Amino acid sequence: MLVYWLDILGTIVFAVSGVLLAGKLRMDPFGVLVLGVVTAVGGGTIRDMALDAGPVFWVKDPTDLVVAMVTCMITIILVRQPRRLPKWILPVLDAVGLAVFVGIGVNKAFASGAGPLVAVCMGVMTGVGGGIIRDVLAREIPMILRTEVYATACIIGGMVHVTAYSTFGMPLQQAMMLGMMITLGIRLAAIRWHLKLPTFTLEN
Repeated sequence: MLVYWLDILGTIVFAVSGVLLAGKLRMDPFGVLVLGVVTAVGGGTIRDMALDAGPVFWVKDPTDLVVAMVTCMITIILVRQPRRLPKWILPVLDAVGLAVFVGIGVNKAFASGAGPLVAVCMGVMTGVGGGIIRDVLAREIPMILRTEVYATACIIGGMVHVTAYSTFGMPLQQAMMLGMMITLGIRLAAIRWHLKLPTFTLEN
């Protein structure tokens, strides 16, 4: 039950982040809906296809798809206010969704019988997949291809999740919460203090 509600939470916050980005780019309502929905379900779709676990999650149970669409429509209505939204809202919402989806991705990989390494990869894919699709559609460089501490936070959080469960025998739900807290903490710290990764540069 906890995983279910965390899944709904992640779907909501990712959909909102997609809508806010679409609004900044002045997209029409259909474009806003598309960007919000693909942000919310894109990572999980890629994960389920990679795990070959049958139909993707929103085909078997359209709850997440409905939640994403309703969230998009509500957000369009609520944010159409004369005041400007604070700049921190979009990155913080994205960080929350990132942490939640990484945890869910790791758990679903374990449920499919995957090993620790694959579980970490599926957690990262679930976390960043929707954002990659969102940024590509918005004609922006995906976050994981910049020097932002983004995918790195997913990897570390996923490794903590997997290690706590596989190595130290922590219950899966507790390991998931620990990994999520680590992912969220690292990502929020990167946002707050503008932490960057070193760049790889080749001289001509």
